[in-house]
Amino acid sequence: MTTQLRRCTRCLIPETHETIVFDDDGVCNVCRAHEKKREKIDWGARRAQFEELIERVRGKYAYDCIVPFSGGKDSTFTLYFLVREYGLKPLVVQFDHGFLRPKLVEQNVRTMKTLGVDFLSFRPNWKVVQKLMLESLKRKGDFCWHCHTGIFSFPMQIAVKFQVPLLIWGEPSAEYTAYFDYDDVEEVDEKRFNRFVNLGITADDMVGMIEGVEPRELEPFRYPPLRELRKLGVRSVCLGSFIPWDVKSQAEIIRRELGWEGNVVEGVPEEYYYEKVECFMQGVRDYLKYLKRGYGRTAHLTSLDIRNGRLDRATAERLTEEHDGKRPASLDLFLEAVELDEETFHRIALTHTVAPWTPDLRRIPAGDPLPDHGKFIRAASVRD
Repeated sequence: MTTQLRRCTRCLIPETHETIVFDDDGVCNVCRAHEKKREKIDWGARRAQFEELIERVRGKYAYDCIVPFSGGKDSTFTLYFLVREYGLKPLVVQFDHGFLRPKLVEQNVRTMKTLGVDFLSFRPNWKVVQKLMLESLKRKGDFCWHCHTGIFSFPMQIAVKFQVPLLIWGEPSAEYTAYFDYDDVEEVDEKRFNRFVNLGITADDMVGMIEGVEPRELEPFRYPPLRELRKLGVRSVCLGSFIPWDVKSQAEIIRRELGWEGNVVEGVPEEYYYEKVECFMQGVRDYLKYLKRGYGRTAHLTSLDIRNGRLDRATAERLTEEHDGKRPASLDLFLEAVELDEETFHRIALTHTVAPWTPDLRRIPAGDPLPDHGKFIRAASVRD
């Protein structure tokens, strides 16, 4: 029998969610943070603070800022906002984790051409990535270590190489966890990187964990030395610390202005067409969350809509029941990529469950494959 979890009395986030705390009314701290976002933050003052920040760098360097970019809703809106609203000249930096979907790649090309910006994309060694995925799955129940660390460390490295002291990210983590609060501007710095981005494992740690990989092969995953960042005077901030973040309205803006399109995502209702469209493996990642914590992407999304007054709890519960917790078809692609059998995958995942959750594997239904499932580019069947 599947474990029943205590959930926030307002949203659907359960007690197994990272950083969650319930108050005397049973309302979670993330919901309370959204109240603060609506009622207590002076967004006019924040906007002025942001404008002061960008005026310090405008026209003084080869680029006004670096925009870390995946092509999803948040980074696309951030890039659009900086170019169209403020006329900045950014260097757009993408860390290609190896699972970008074809429609997204085409869309990124269109976005860069439409906005007229310089674009730098980097893809790490696939053989190294395979080993990193398997190791982080075993140790943390999360195969995305190479993605988490690369997305955050590589743009910082580029900032040092190109001597650009300002990086602007999109969504703040306060939207969905309590690692940071809306009281302060969230710095995307080494403290944040080590606090929750890299799963508590550094690149140097990984060198000692996996075989057949030299330290220099993990260079893309290293955070730059603090002395170099201080010398340059780097600031790395989230746009959502300065303007009220609203993914649904922002997705409509880029859809209208840039022709940006969403996509079908495993385990996500169609109305959330804009969510996590970048990655072939998103369904596997959300499935792991369900196995470990008892909820998936739909519970997360509907909870955001509840907080924003767009959805009632009953509808959110129905959508979550219909979509969360299905075995994604993309799991087959992942197992092939890391050369793992499904029984071992589940055995590893179950060692990382968060009490009191215990999943019942016998009751997990199969999900439908993505329309572009067959377009994932597999590696040649050549072994080391």
